[in-house]
Amino acid sequence: MERGYFMEPYKLGEMEEKFANLIWEHAPVRSGELTRLCQAAFSWKRTTTYTMLRRLCDRGLFANEKGMVVARMSREDFQGARGEQFINENFAGSLPLFLTAFSRRKKLNAGEIRMLQELIDSYEEEQP
Repeated sequence: MERGYFMEPYKLGEMEEKFANLIWEHAPVRSGELTRLCQAAFSWKRTTTYTMLRRLCDRGLFANEKGMVVARMSREDFQGARGEQFINENFAGSLPLFLTAFSRRKKLNAGEIRMLQELIDSYEEEQP
């Protein structure tokens, strides 16, 4: 197991990301069927599919349980964790700092502002 996978578990290369999306679209999926899907989508050999699968299993995204590939983490949970990792690494873990930097370059539209306000309101309602 390579150490780099644990240092940045939510950063995927381009093909790893495409492969992960293919699994999420079909999971749970038999490993034999996954090799056929990868042959059709990426022109991969069986060994390439299993090498890539092992990498993503080592990161905790998927598991190969007796020939059945299952998601250990949903796509949504993965994206959330990746966003959290990005904010931690680049904005000292501060969502307000991230939003400030983001909104300087891209103005939020009324719908986005409303969605953010609803999110904030829902968290305020959960507080004692």
